Amino acid sequence: MIFITVKFPVRPEHSEQWMDRVRDFTLATRAEPGNLFFEWSRSVADPNEFVLVEAFRDGEAGRSHVESEHFRQAMETMSYAIAEKPKIVSVELPGRQGWDLMGELSPREA
Repeated sequence: MIFITVKFPVRPEHSEQWMDRVRDFTLATRAEPGNLFFEWSRSVADPNEFVLVEAFRDGEAGRSHVESEHFRQAMETMSYAIAEKPKIVSVELPGRQGWDLMGELSPREA
């Protein structure tokens, strides 16, 4: 599994429309056969920062994603709204195919 997290610093005047701006990209990526998940969050510390957590089955799936037309179009569309270059962490996790359960915490009845 290729696990990727990206922090997007968005210009304040584009923050409220960010999710609309990335909607087509998100839907197209989630439909890719090698995509495991593609999830957006907004930072609680900075309302102008959006965090993307995504994963792909393997390097081939990740390569197909980056070479896709919707990826190319998204990079063009997002470039007009970001305040600076996004920060990324990308790691390969061999043998993994998604989320594990956290061992230290379980729900309890009140």
